[in-house]
Amino acid sequence: MEALSIILIVLAFVVVAAILGLRDKLSSEKYLKNILIKNYGQPPKRSYKDGDMDHVTGYYKNHPADFQIDDTTWNDLNMDGVFKRMNYSLSAAGEEYLYYMLRTPGQTDDFVSLEKQVQLLMEDETLRHKLQVIFKNIGRPSRYSIYDYLDYLEKGNAGRSNLVHYLLDILLLASIALCFFNFGIGFICVLAVMAVNIISYFRIKSDVDPYLVTYGYIMRVIKSIDRFSGIKNDEFKADIDELKDISREFNAFNAGSSIVMAPMGGGTGSGNPLDLLLDYIRMVTHIDLIKFNQMFREIMKKKDRLDKILEITGRIDAETSIACFRASFEGKYVLPEFTGDEYKGKELCHPLISEPVANDISVKSGVLLTGSNASGKSTFLKTCAINTIMAQSIHTVLGKEYVAPFYRIYSSMALKDDIFEGDSYYIVEIKSIKRILDAASKEGNKVLCFVDEVLRGTNTVERIAASTQILKRFADANVLCFAATHDIELTALLHDDFELYHFEGTVTDNDVKFDYRIKTGPATNRNAIKLLKVLGYEDSIVEDAQKMADDFLSTGTWKKYDL
Repeated sequence: MEALSIILIVLAFVVVAAILGLRDKLSSEKYLKNILIKNYGQPPKRSYKDGDMDHVTGYYKNHPADFQIDDTTWNDLNMDGVFKRMNYSLSAAGEEYLYYMLRTPGQTDDFVSLEKQVQLLMEDETLRHKLQVIFKNIGRPSRYSIYDYLDYLEKGNAGRSNLVHYLLDILLLASIALCFFNFGIGFICVLAVMAVNIISYFRIKSDVDPYLVTYGYIMRVIKSIDRFSGIKNDEFKADIDELKDISREFNAFNAGSSIVMAPMGGGTGSGNPLDLLLDYIRMVTHIDLIKFNQMFREIMKKKDRLDKILEITGRIDAETSIACFRASFEGKYVLPEFTGDEYKGKELCHPLISEPVANDISVKSGVLLTGSNASGKSTFLKTCAINTIMAQSIHTVLGKEYVAPFYRIYSSMALKDDIFEGDSYYIVEIKSIKRILDAASKEGNKVLCFVDEVLRGTNTVERIAASTQILKRFADANVLCFAATHDIELTALLHDDFELYHFEGTVTDNDVKFDYRIKTGPATNRNAIKLLKVLGYEDSIVEDAQKMADDFLSTGTWKKYDL
């Protein structure tokens, strides 16, 4: 009778704990929806700490594409910053797939399905919120990608035999059964077996703890399929049906998987009674360790199918990011058109500038930009490059119009000396440009490249000669090159191969002003010497420097003027 009373008390405790847990879950989801409604149409609120970006390359590194944005171009354009600006994803799979999209711009026009789903997510707030709650529950495993953890699991050979755990559980059941015949002796036996189980549990668990993060995340992804099944929508039907079909292959995971998913104490610090109860159950029965070993064997057999689940869920979460990103630029974005052989952009804007100056460009041949420092040349190059990447990845352009063919995108802009390789700035430059020429010689879509200050790392005479021949080779190789330079001589040497544009500023006696608007033709204003005066240099330095420059422009030779 005493044993029955104890069992009834435990059952009552479980029921109460389950009710409290459900209440906390519903309250948490309601709070999340309120936050999502409040922040929709705003830039992401997330601040990134060290390590937060470590995992985002996981899917990309494990799924090579025919064309990928290389590291040089990615870093030149600060694409990590662009990624953060559009990252509204709530799961690691979503973040990794969004990063993958940006690193692998499409080379064919197959955005129909993506566009239908993104448009629906923008229009249907209820659907968007349902999906975001699912992705929030999936969450992020830690600073590393699930693909890193899978590799870690395989190399670590994490699975072990369950024989010892089964023997200990049999002893525990036998002790409990003894309680019904002799409660005193049975109870002592139960305590003794529980003590042995708990001690051995922590010894074994310390070995498998590094792998539990992986399992928890995998289980949350697989269990989320049940919630996806509750979404009835034609645009997502094929994806959800495929997820359901794959989930049937993971029945061995689903049965009892929550015991492995839930970390000690629930992992939230909430003190949920059900979580605490589960902790004790796991310690005395080892059921999570038994399940752990079973799952290891299954996961090694079904890695490809798990990858497909991560792909579909990641893509849908990434599409919610695209929907939120567009909403944050309402009225300032356009869908790209991929046609013709002209690069045409109207009112293009940079996504990381809070109040950007929009510019237009419409060219069939390369662009040679001239103008003074800080006039806007580099920003314009980056604006065009980033919008081209976004057009071919997330099917979104910040501007009023974008019409162009598909490109393979490269840049050579924010270069530095390579002290580890022992390369000077000039060597780094010519290596960077050479990789673009090499890419142009390979099959694929036309190369679009952006070069800032061509060969700035060498002397004037050789720079102009080499720059001329390199840029001409780009034109001859059918490379669409947008290049910025301070060398006005290049405009005379390359006007047959490049369309000429410039940015300029106005220097007064004590200030310099730029309108940051692109203009046709070569630069006519030279402001470098005038800036010396603005910054307080002696008049004699400014005047003699200006006289030397004027004489050179009129005679083609340098004359020395003593101070």
